[in-house]
Amino acid sequence: MDTLTQVRRIWKPVVFLLCLVPALLVVTDAFELTGRLGANPIEEIQDRFGIWALRFIMVTLAVTPLRRITGWNWLARFRRMFGLFAFFYVLMHFLSWLILDQGILLSAILEDIVERPFITIGFIALLLLTALAATSTNAMRQRLGRRWQTLHYAVYLIAMLGVWHYWWQVKQDIREPLMYAIILAALLGARIIWSRAHKKKRRRAAHQIPQQS
Repeated sequence: MDTLTQVRRIWKPVVFLLCLVPALLVVTDAFELTGRLGANPIEEIQDRFGIWALRFIMVTLAVTPLRRITGWNWLARFRRMFGLFAFFYVLMHFLSWLILDQGILLSAILEDIVERPFITIGFIALLLLTALAATSTNAMRQRLGRRWQTLHYAVYLIAMLGVWHYWWQVKQDIREPLMYAIILAALLGARIIWSRAHKKKRRRAAHQIPQQS
C-alpha cells in the first residue's frame, strides 16, 4: 500500500475522529461523564469551542510550511479537513453564544454587540470562514479558477480576526492570545518569505537567455 492510499484509507479517518474529540468532550463533560464544565458551564462551552476553532485555523495554516520543510507532500491531504473543522468549531462557538447565552433574543444580541465589539469581529470571521467552507469542494475550485485561490487567502485575515477577537475578549490576561499571535506572525512571516523567494525565482527564469545550440 503506497503512502497516499494509507493516508486516504487509514490516517484520514483516524485524524477525523481525533478532531471530533474536543466536541465530544464538551458533551460528555456536560453530563459529568468525563469531567465537569465548572461554575459557568455556558461560558466554558463557548470558550472551548472558540479556542479549538483558533487552534484548527493555526493547524490549517501550518500545513503548507510543514510540507515544505519536511517534504511530506501528503500533509496537503489534511488541509481541507482541518479547515472544515475550524469552521465547525467556530460555528459551534457562535451557536453556543447565540442559543445558550443569548437565548436567540434580538434585544440581548444587539446589546451584547454594542457593549462587546469583539463579538462583531468574531462574526465577520465566521462569515468569511463560511464562504471558504462553502467553496472548499473540488467542483467549486474548478468553477472559480484563479478566484478560488484569491478567496482562500482570506484564511490569513480570518486568523488575524480570530486572534483579535480572543485578545479583546480576555482583556487582562493576554498570555494565551499572545501565544497565538506569535504563532500566526511566524506563519505569516514564512508565507511572505517563501512568496518573495518564489517571485525572485520566476524573475530569474524569465530573464534567462536560452542557450544557442
